[in-house]
Amino acid sequence: MEFKWSVPLIILVLVNCDLYSNIGGSILKECPYCNTYKPSQPESRSYSSEGSELVRILVREIVYLTLSPNQQSKAAETRRCCGGPVSDHFQSDQFEKMFSNRSSLEVEDHEIENKGFLDYQSFITASAFYQPYGFGTTYINQDFFGTKEVAAFLAHVATKTSCGNKVVTREQLSRDLCNNKEMNSNLGYCDEHYKNTYPCAPGVAYYDRGALPIYWNYNYGEAGKDLKVDLLNHPEYIEQNATLAFQVAIWRWMTPIKEHQPSAHEVFIGTWTPTKSDNLAKRVSGFGATMNVLYGDLICGHGDNESMNNIISHYLYYLDLMGINREEVGPHEVLSCAKQVAFNPSISSFP
Repeated sequence: MEFKWSVPLIILVLVNCDLYSNIGGSILKECPYCNTYKPSQPESRSYSSEGSELVRILVREIVYLTLSPNQQSKAAETRRCCGGPVSDHFQSDQFEKMFSNRSSLEVEDHEIENKGFLDYQSFITASAFYQPYGFGTTYINQDFFGTKEVAAFLAHVATKTSCGNKVVTREQLSRDLCNNKEMNSNLGYCDEHYKNTYPCAPGVAYYDRGALPIYWNYNYGEAGKDLKVDLLNHPEYIEQNATLAFQVAIWRWMTPIKEHQPSAHEVFIGTWTPTKSDNLAKRVSGFGATMNVLYGDLICGHGDNESMNNIISHYLYYLDLMGINREEVGPHEVLSCAKQVAFNPSISSFP
């Protein structure tokens, strides 16, 4: 599909930030009272079977959002708004420091085919779509969560794309972003329960792919519907296109597993309000809850364990690299999910 470009203009828009926006069928709250950049529509959004990079978000048309006096008054009460694009506060040199050893000789292996595939520009391009919805851009009560959220998100990405080294030193914490698909999988991950909504394509396997991997036909179907890419018939696009690999990862971060449950984004920035049941289950907003949302009782509720501590170690290391005081993450019960009961016990959709 191709889009015709008009002459770039700078437009002053008055927005009603109380409205909701629908992204490909999934309802995401537009980050209210935003003064932010809105990226243009992609010049093209097609993916070849050879994996050519055809996604180019051209930020040439900049739309400035402003507020009416009434909205400004309401914004002062809620004090929630968005900052500029992720690239304003997260630079390529920081990304390279985080993953400085991903292509080094020390991690070379004949089974690792994609070292260096997931790069900074692909992440920035992918994040642009979700910036208006608060990904990496949210302020709450003048506290900027954007930098911390990028560190949190990439901590999950790093542990899921690891080069296979156990965490011992800071040097080993930089040896990630090596894999963008499950290695040596013999499973097709086709759930026939969804044959009417997301039927499995003949000969297609729905194993883990992406920067924050998804698997099973229904997850490929949902992600593809929201991103308007035919992932159900062509899941291999994720392993061929780095921007798409990050888009799917951010989709997973921003999207609740079930209706009436929070997303990882919401529990991290604190816009989720725990219920009485959540309080009894020791579920609180913070980094620990992101692990609960994404992995359930595969990691959480088992006390201190290596998998959980590995993710936490990456997060704290990235905060150090980004110049953020570790005290800002809160107490241990906020950082950890060791005592949290899973949102979806024993039926977590994502490992």
